[in-house]
Amino acid sequence: MGFTYEGICHSKEREIEMNMRKLWSGRFEKPLQEKVQKFTASSSFDKKLYKEDIKGSCAHVKMLSKCNIITRLEAAHIIRGLKEIEYEIEEGLFDPEAYEDIHSAIEIRLTEKIGPLGGKLHTARSRNDQVALDEHLYLKKEIQEIIELITLLQQALKAKGEEHEDTVMPGYTHMQRAQPITLKNHLMAYYYKLERDRERFQDCYKRTDVMPLGAGALAGSSFPIDKEFTASLLGFEKVYENTLDAVSDRDYILEFMSASSILMVHLSGLCEELILWSTKEFDFIELDDSHTTGSSIMPQKKNPDVAELIRGKTGRVFGALMAMLTVVKALPLAYNRDLQEDKEQLFDVVDTVKGTLDVLPDVISMMKVKTRNMKKATEKGFLDATELADELAKKGIPFRKAHEIVGRMVCYCIKQNKELKDLTKDEINYFLDKRIG
Repeated sequence: MGFTYEGICHSKEREIEMNMRKLWSGRFEKPLQEKVQKFTASSSFDKKLYKEDIKGSCAHVKMLSKCNIITRLEAAHIIRGLKEIEYEIEEGLFDPEAYEDIHSAIEIRLTEKIGPLGGKLHTARSRNDQVALDEHLYLKKEIQEIIELITLLQQALKAKGEEHEDTVMPGYTHMQRAQPITLKNHLMAYYYKLERDRERFQDCYKRTDVMPLGAGALAGSSFPIDKEFTASLLGFEKVYENTLDAVSDRDYILEFMSASSILMVHLSGLCEELILWSTKEFDFIELDDSHTTGSSIMPQKKNPDVAELIRGKTGRVFGALMAMLTVVKALPLAYNRDLQEDKEQLFDVVDTVKGTLDVLPDVISMMKVKTRNMKKATEKGFLDATELADELAKKGIPFRKAHEIVGRMVCYCIKQNKELKDLTKDEINYFLDKRIG
């Protein structure tokens, strides 16, 4: 990197001193209590945003230079310092967790590196619009990755479906065998659910692709800044029209969590069926050994743990959405510290959704389908009843009457331990002759 890192080995006293430094400490005569520091600090989780914070800061500095608020040379020194800090964090040479938040950590470290010039980084900016920017940048990237992962799962479902285009299985309503379908038809239902999920995330991306930087704490800046220039550097489609809205808006996070919850509903439903199908009662599929576990006491067990965990993790995503709705439900404008609670929930939803989408395509691709058992399951349970009623209707019998006739046939078959296909011609004619009208 062409620089020397000073003070890698801070003494304990130095670390405590750095921890006590706050960007806002000038107004206060006493430091925070240690337990209050721990309670209010967010660096343990918002350090995840260090790349976004540095990226946003670099763009902000370039804008300040363009608008002659700082010189080009000052901008170059600040950007070089920020890049060095990014390297230090990635290499474990600098730990942001010792500070109040990731924003403070980077700015304080920058001032250590380049002197008072580091204090110019925050010109025409507040931590309120800064943290909002970081979250927009972070979520834009994550939404794009989630869309790609959804597409990969769709491809796995489609490939497995095409492999079993002629595999007949029972279709169910109310968990009762209803009509024969193909496995392809069943799997493609999830393909199209995922297509709607993909569209929801694409739509959510539009609301995420709006830049809040330049809103300041809540009322903008008296400096002659160029928000559109900063937005173009950071790849944003639009800039917030209202400054109070810019720093307080978390709708895009709620929307993301909502889309994630609906996605997890679909994935949980799919996993529920994989779990059922892999039981001996159904015996339609066998999940690959690499996606199952055993029992510590029962040697014969092969447990569908991946599918069960996905089903269980759905509750985490629902919980995050409800927690976030509760956080924002009665907040007055503009920024409130309550909004610090959005990050842990957001990060957990992103990690849960991506982890689920990452593992599920292989589960689908590698599962063994027991085609013979699926077909055999269609031979009992009167799955041909609707088709028979349709055939009678085609011969001129009103469908409602045809429905009644076939229903009587089914009752008769149950008593005689028969299937509809086992009925003789005379038995069929008996029910047809009894029809009314």
